[in-house]
Amino acid sequence: MLKTRIILITVSVALIIGLFLLPKVVVENDNTITQNPADSVSAAIDVHASAPSEVTATIKNLRRQYDANSGNEKNAIFADSLADLYQIAGKFDSAAWFAEEATKFFNTTESWIKAGDQYYQAYSFALDEARQSHFAARAQAFYNKVLEKHPDNLEVKTKLAMTHLTETNPMQAIGMLREVLAQDPENELALYNMGMLSIQSGQHDRAIERLEKLVKVNPEHTQGHLLLGIAYMSAGSKTKAKAQFEKVKLLDTDPSVQATADSYLKDLK
Repeated sequence: MLKTRIILITVSVALIIGLFLLPKVVVENDNTITQNPADSVSAAIDVHASAPSEVTATIKNLRRQYDANSGNEKNAIFADSLADLYQIAGKFDSAAWFAEEATKFFNTTESWIKAGDQYYQAYSFALDEARQSHFAARAQAFYNKVLEKHPDNLEVKTKLAMTHLTETNPMQAIGMLREVLAQDPENELALYNMGMLSIQSGQHDRAIERLEKLVKVNPEHTQGHLLLGIAYMSAGSKTKAKAQFEKVKLLDTDPSVQATADSYLKDLK
């Protein structure tokens, strides 16, 4: 029941989305751990019905201009804008494809990071294993290009680490996260991901250790407080869990986040 609830939380907290559906790993003591994008773009011209009408209209307009300006600088600008709009519309695969198209002209570190991030987001939301693997591989390609020039970019290295969880031996992912924390013990993204993986593998004490440090570094890290509450709850520390969920309610007034915290608080009564 708790794991099901964790998956439901992902609807509201974007950074958790998809990652609880990845292959289960064990990170005890941080040492042991037992399609073609163009096709999706063609199918994604009609964006989600939930997208704002002005976004849908702008996408259709830019698509016409993109198709009419093949191979020049203006087309790269159109592709970059389409990547942003498709992200707003919730079409993460299309956003990633257009971000990659933009890199073919810009060919800058910033464009590689953007393409990598878009593929990382598509990977995080993908439920199909083949699509997960494809998006992870594309994200890795761009993140590796960034790290070749900027090996100290810890945010990119942390995201790259998480993409390796789709592989049969995710030890590389855990090792990379440990390297990030060795270089920057207060790195929020690495602490968050290590805490999340520890919850997923049932190592609640390890999760609590990582997440307590995270919320100490950043007391306003809503997702960190939420996961810490889950870790406390799973470990049987109901009073501490209640405090975390109440903190979440204070930090984020979004109705879905409030409802998620309330559902946990109800279970703790």
